[in-house]
Amino acid sequence: MTRAKLFTIGLTMALLGAPLAGARAQGRGIPVTTDPATVGQVPVEVLANGTVASESVITIRTRVDGQIERVLVQEGQMVHRGQPMIVLDSRLNRALLAQLEAQRTRDQAQAARAEADQVRYRSLRGESFASQQRFEQAQADAAAAQATVKADEALIEQTRLAVEFATINAEIDGMLGAIPLRAGNFVRQAENTAITTLTQVDPILVQFSVPERWLPDIKAAMGGDGIRVQAKADGDAGEPAVGNVVFVDSAVDTTTGTINLKARFANADRRLWPGQYVQVTMVPRTEDNAITVAGGAVQIGQTGRYLFVVGPDGTAQKRDVEFVRALGTRAVVRGHLANGERVVVDGAQRVQQGARVDDRANQPPQQVSGAAAPAAPVVAEAAPAAAPPAAAAEPSLVERARHLLAAAFDMVSRKVSEAGSYLVRLVRGSGATADAMATAIRAGRPA
Repeated sequence: MTRAKLFTIGLTMALLGAPLAGARAQGRGIPVTTDPATVGQVPVEVLANGTVASESVITIRTRVDGQIERVLVQEGQMVHRGQPMIVLDSRLNRALLAQLEAQRTRDQAQAARAEADQVRYRSLRGESFASQQRFEQAQADAAAAQATVKADEALIEQTRLAVEFATINAEIDGMLGAIPLRAGNFVRQAENTAITTLTQVDPILVQFSVPERWLPDIKAAMGGDGIRVQAKADGDAGEPAVGNVVFVDSAVDTTTGTINLKARFANADRRLWPGQYVQVTMVPRTEDNAITVAGGAVQIGQTGRYLFVVGPDGTAQKRDVEFVRALGTRAVVRGHLANGERVVVDGAQRVQQGARVDDRANQPPQQVSGAAAPAAPVVAEAAPAAAPPAAAAEPSLVERARHLLAAAFDMVSRKVSEAGSYLVRLVRGSGATADAMATAIRAGRPA
């Protein structure tokens, strides 16, 4: 049984290798796809995960007691700085303001009379018609009257502020949150109840962290033109938002070995939303004379990373490279590669050193044979002469390989079926029968 198995395996390998041997005999190379290597300026990209955060979030509370009279805005509305949002009942404070203004007018009149008495007693004191004590009393009365007027003015200003605080205005440009209180609710300053929140969304910040090994590049870039940052949310089909780093934390987080940064983005279209998870790409610097190749061209071997370069003669040459980093679908490598050299991308697993390859992306158009097809049969005597038929195209390399593989598969199937019957008979027969069947397998005929 062991000998029969060995014959079957050898026969299968021979049949499977026949098409490849035929292809090599005809001078055809291994079909591959190539892509040119590029040498030039390449941005150094640092990838991180970030969170969108508002630069300013204000909680709206009342600064005076009163009943909500009107709500001039809606939940989620964009408001501008100084825009009225909520109006409280201010009639009580307005009445108090009028009372204080009248009191100030009275005190101003008394202050004017005290000032006149001071002037009069000063002249009488000079002529010795008034005592020094009476003159000093007149001076004190005039100063007290002036202080009373100033106190009235301070109370008036305080009451005017209470009247102004009855109208709650937006302190920044931003978006309103939920408004749980409506017209008719009574609010008190002492209760410190939040009426709503106002969140700034333009500009907006993105917080993220990067490994501390990038700190020298970050410090060097911050001392120059700054650091450009791109941010994009999952599911966003548009171009990434572009901003700049505005904050670098003063210390490295010792537990994670990372440093926190913040970048500011213009967000007029509100693509970035507070609390949203985004993918951040930071570009601290640009590397000159960097070599980039298609990511699929870099292979991993026992001695490290390598790739195959297609030479002018169509043969593949192995080049050892050092993988530096990924750049989208391309890879930045170090090695002996020139700008424009074509490297094998698809099909590199089948390529060996010095093997001949055919670039499927750069194959010339298929040649057309000069043999004319047989003329079409005449349908009627009056029918015009048929146009000369197009020349038949030679089958392509892929079609020839498909036909060869199909024929090999059929042959292998037949031989495997025959070998199975031989094995059954071998199990049931004697040793002599096994030798006869083995001889028949070698000859390629049924036993």
